[in-house]
Amino acid sequence: MQVFDLSVVRPPEFVQYGLACLENLASRGDHCAKETREKLRIMVAGGDGTVGWVLGSLTELFRHNREPVPPTGIIPLGTGNDLSRSFGWGGSFPFAWKSAIKRSLNRAITGPISRLDSWHVVVTMPAGETVELPHCLRYTEEYTHNQDLEGLPDKRTCFEGVFYNYFSVGMDAQVAYGFHHLRNEKPYLAQGPIANKLIYSTYSCTQGWFCTPCMSKPNLRGLKNILRLYIKKVNCSEWEQVRIPSSVRSIVALNLHNYGSGRNPWGKPKPKYMEKRGFVEAHADDGLLEIFGLKEGWHASIVMVELISAKHIAQAAAIRMEVRGGDWKKAYMQMDGEPWKQPMNKEYSTFVDIVRAPFQSRMISGE
Repeated sequence: MQVFDLSVVRPPEFVQYGLACLENLASRGDHCAKETREKLRIMVAGGDGTVGWVLGSLTELFRHNREPVPPTGIIPLGTGNDLSRSFGWGGSFPFAWKSAIKRSLNRAITGPISRLDSWHVVVTMPAGETVELPHCLRYTEEYTHNQDLEGLPDKRTCFEGVFYNYFSVGMDAQVAYGFHHLRNEKPYLAQGPIANKLIYSTYSCTQGWFCTPCMSKPNLRGLKNILRLYIKKVNCSEWEQVRIPSSVRSIVALNLHNYGSGRNPWGKPKPKYMEKRGFVEAHADDGLLEIFGLKEGWHASIVMVELISAKHIAQAAAIRMEVRGGDWKKAYMQMDGEPWKQPMNKEYSTFVDIVRAPFQSRMISGE
C-alpha cells in the first residue's frame, strides 16, 4: 500500500510514479509487483470534489495509455459525500478511524465493481472575459461539436471538465460559491462537516434565496429570464427546447440518486407518472441525466427533507443551456460541488454543452 498527499502530489503524478515503480520491479522478475500492477485499486480520502478530480485524472491518464482505469473506492471526508453514499461507503467517516481504516481497506480489496457514467461539460463564451476556474475545469481549444451555435461572436473562449454527480446553475451554485470563498478567507470557521453544514445553511439565508428583497419582483430572480434549455433524448439527434417554469431559480442535472448530503430530490416517481412523462427509472450508468428545478429556499428545504420531490423538468442524453445577460451581469454554476462565477454578455450568448463521455469509471462498492 502507498499513501499520497494530494495537497503535495497531483493525481496523475502519484499514479505515474506508482506505475513506474511497479513496472520497474516487474521487469526485474518481481512477480508480486506484476500481480499488484494487474490488480491495482485506488482509495481516495476526501469529498466529492476531490474524488471527481482523481477520477478525471485517472481516466485521462489511462485512456492515453489505452489501459483499463483502476477501480476506485472512497473514504468520505467531505461535507456532502454523495459519491461515497451512492457506492456504499457512507456519508461520513467514523471517529474510531483506526478500525474504520482497516475495514475500508478490506472492502477495497474484496468489494465488487460498479459502473459510473462520466459527463463532459464544455462552456463556450464570448472572448474577453476571464473566469476563475475551479479544479474540475480547464481552458481548451474550441469544441469541435458546437459549430452549430448561433449567437456567438467570431472570437470565443472555451473551457471544459467532467462531472460524475451533478451540474447546476442558479441560486444553489451562488450559495456554494459564497461558502467556498468564505471558507478560503476564514478557514478557522470550517472545522468539519457539521460546522460546514451550519455555515452553509446560514450563508444561504443571506443570499436572497429565502426572502427576495421587497424592492425587486420575485419573478425577476427566475432562471427563465436568462436561460434557454435544450435536450436530446435517447437515440434522437435533434435538439428539443424545454420550457423552464418561471418560479425555478436553480436547475440541476443529476446523475446519481444522492444530492445535497444524501437527499434524493428526484424522488421515486410512480410507474404511471413516469410512463406519462416518458421517464425511465434512474441509474448511475444508464446514459441519462435527471433534470429538476428548485424554487425559493423554502421549496428547496422541503425537497431536501424529502417531504416532496423537486420540480421534474426532463430526462436527457445530452443537454445544452444558452445563457444571455440583461439585468443580470453574471450567473453562478457548479459541478460536483465546485462552483464558479460565470460572466454574461448582453449581446452574445454563452453556451453550456453536456454530453456523456465515451468512458465509464469503475467504482468499488463499499457495501
